[in-house]
Order: sequence, then C-alpha cells, then structure tokens
Amino acid sequence: MIASDIIVALATAPGAAGVAVLRLSGRGCGELLRAHLAPAGPLPERRASLRDFVDSQGQTLDRGLVLYFPAPHSFTGEDVVEFQGHGSPVMMAILLRQLQHSGARLARPGEFSERAFHHGRLDLAQAEAIADLIAAGSEQAARSAMRSLQGEFSRRVASVAQALTTVRVYVEAAIDFSDQDIDFLHSEQLLADLNKLRHLLAETLQEARQGQLLQKGISVVIAGHPNVGKSSLLNALAGDDVAIVSEHAGTTRDILRQNLVLQGMPVQVLDTAGWRESDDPVESEGIRRALLAAEKADALLYLFDTDGDLKDIVADLQARSTWPLDIRRLLLVRNKIDRCPQWQDSFLQIEGQRCEVIGISAKYGQGIEALQDRLAQLVGRTPTELPFLARQRHIEALEQAWQYLEAAQAQLQQGMGDLAAEDLRCMQGSLASLCGEMLPDELLGHIFASFCIGK
Repeated sequence: MIASDIIVALATAPGAAGVAVLRLSGRGCGELLRAHLAPAGPLPERRASLRDFVDSQGQTLDRGLVLYFPAPHSFTGEDVVEFQGHGSPVMMAILLRQLQHSGARLARPGEFSERAFHHGRLDLAQAEAIADLIAAGSEQAARSAMRSLQGEFSRRVASVAQALTTVRVYVEAAIDFSDQDIDFLHSEQLLADLNKLRHLLAETLQEARQGQLLQKGISVVIAGHPNVGKSSLLNALAGDDVAIVSEHAGTTRDILRQNLVLQGMPVQVLDTAGWRESDDPVESEGIRRALLAAEKADALLYLFDTDGDLKDIVADLQARSTWPLDIRRLLLVRNKIDRCPQWQDSFLQIEGQRCEVIGISAKYGQGIEALQDRLAQLVGRTPTELPFLARQRHIEALEQAWQYLEAAQAQLQQGMGDLAAEDLRCMQGSLASLCGEMLPDELLGHIFASFCIGK
C-alpha cells in the first residue's frame, strides 16, 4: 500500500554548511509549506522563488529558495517541494519542527526513493543505484552507479527476460502440440533461442560480478613468512610509508589495513603477521588473525624471497593454511628480485589449476605496476569500463536464474516439456525480482531502510 501522507526530511548531509535543503513529498505539501512562507502567494511550478520562512506567529526564521514540482512530474511522482535555506543545523531543526506541527511527518530512511519506486518513476535496481551512487568509493564506482540509475542494468535484465519469453512461448506451444509427429522440443529454432538466452544471461552475470567489486570493494591480504617484505609491499602499493619496515622478524603483530583505489576499484590491502611458530602469545594471536584474514580475502598475495623449489613453497603454504586453498584467488609473489636479475615470471600447476608466479622488488618498485594489473585480473576486473553497478542481491538472483535455465535445458534434452516450462517460469520470477516486480513488501522495506534519510 502506497502512503499518501506528507513526509519531510533534510535532503542534505547533517552539519553546518553553506546551504541546507528541506524536502517534502505528498499531496498538498506545497500548500503546507506555503503556510510558512512570506509572501504567501502561489508557488511557481519548477521555478525557484525567494521566500522567507516564518513561524506560526509570522516571525521570520530563515530566507531561501523554494522549488515546487507538482505530481506526477517529480522525483517521487507526488507533489514535491523543497526549501533551500542556510545550512545551520539549529535552524534546520527549528524548521523541521514547524513543518511537523503543521502536519508533516519525518520521512523514514529511503522513503522518498521508495515512493518513487511505487509510483513507477524508477524500478528497484535504479532506486538501489541512488544509494550506491552516494556511497561510491571511487570515480569508476560513481560512474557505474550513474549508469545503473539511468537504467543500463534494467535494460540488460529486460533483454534477458525478452529472450526468455521467446523460449517460453516456443516450449509452451510445443506442449500444446505434443500429439503431433514433429518434435518441437529438439528443433533447431529452440536450440538457437536457448543459446541466445544462455549468452545474454552469462554476459549479464559476468558484468554484474564485476560491478559488485566496484560496489563492495575487495580485500587483498599480503601473507608469508616473517621478513619477506610484506610491509614493504604494502608501502609500495600505497605509495607511502604506512607500515613500519624492520630487519627484525615479527615486527608486524596485528593486521594493518590500508584503503586504496586500484584501477578504479576500492581495495583494502591487509598487511599481516608473518606465518611461523612462535611462543610469544601476542605474536601467536597476530598469526591467528592473519590466517583468518587470508581465509576470507578476495585475493591472497603469498610472498617469498628465496630461490627454493616452488613446489616446496606451495607445500609450506598449504601446510600452514587452516582452510582449503582457492587457487583462483592466489598469486605467488617472489620479492627482492633485484638480487636475482635472471628471474622470469612463470606458472605453476597446483591441484590441476594454473597459478601465476610473478616477481617484484618492493624496495625499489620493480614489478609493482605489473602486480597491480595481475591483481585486478585475479579478482575479475576487466580493462573495459563497466556498464553498471551490482549488489549481492543481484548476483544471487542472476545465479538462481542460471540454475533454472540449466535445469530447463536438462529437462528439454529428455523431452520433459512440462518440467522445463516450470523451470523457465521460475527463471522468469528470478529475473523479475531484480527490478522489484515480484518482491514482498517486507523485503522492499528492508532494502529501502538502508538508504539515507532524505533519499
């Protein structure tokens, strides 16, 4: 049910500023605000006018610009009015109280965007992009969030849904004519339509996974034995002396975190305690935390500085790991190659998968740029500009859609048209949930509650 009462909130960030904006939405909000304005004449539509804000006794409290957007041509699809006054937190609190006494209520977090969604001004993916744009941690993330807000993600989902509809129509028709001699379920046309659907969904899912990296950022753990240059590598990546570098083993006890932007992605690099046996309870705790961080990291950089056999180095890594290693997120890094000029990057087969071994000199900056490139590729970043941002909810819905598609194809191969049709119907539901077409009100409320007040 769409609320129709008048809501009000501060649309700008709390705190002292040059300008603060009060936003109201709901039927009659223009008249409500006009009762506090002088002169109290009609508000021009979509044009700024200079007015005084007065209290119930007619005493001037502030002076600013008023903008009125009548429904349905507004952000929320309702009447919307804004007062742009001086950025005094005390004065804005007074103005808010005046408007509440006149009948407005304080908006819940995200309620303006929620009303825009319910009035069809934007879909759920676009509404979420507003919050992502505000919270963007890098220029690339902000640009990608803007593309989502402009509907790029929604258009991608719509193209997948359209291809799915084509397949569903064909399968349903094949069921209706199942008594015919023609095997519609194994026709070339259906195979072509399924291949097109798989391609579109796989492409959208891959780009969404990359977009999620921009939305949440990635964590990179630098691990290895003591004194292999972990802190030096953190300094090299940060471009500053953020970690203490010492020849004494065990200098790093706790986890040192540094936020960076790597090829447009927000990255948190973690320098951890060296992995070794220790009787020192403080260092032992640091090693325990280091292992835990390595297990949860999006990427693990394992440093070594010897010319020993790589298989022995990997065996030591596996022995010290308290979890099954994911080779896909592991990068072996040979530090101090300034001491071995004959070094060449290579690959190593680990558990049937190829793991890259690259060389750097953290002290002199050699190979750092190449390491950044490989790290970006390791976590799924492509050099092309991403078209949209994505959230974990989007990834889960697309992965669920992929599972239904796989199940449907398996049923079609066995000639089970009815079961395939049901899987395709469920797949359509997964896609519809992305833009909010089939989500329960409780989940919608949870999503919008994560937004800023005033949005």
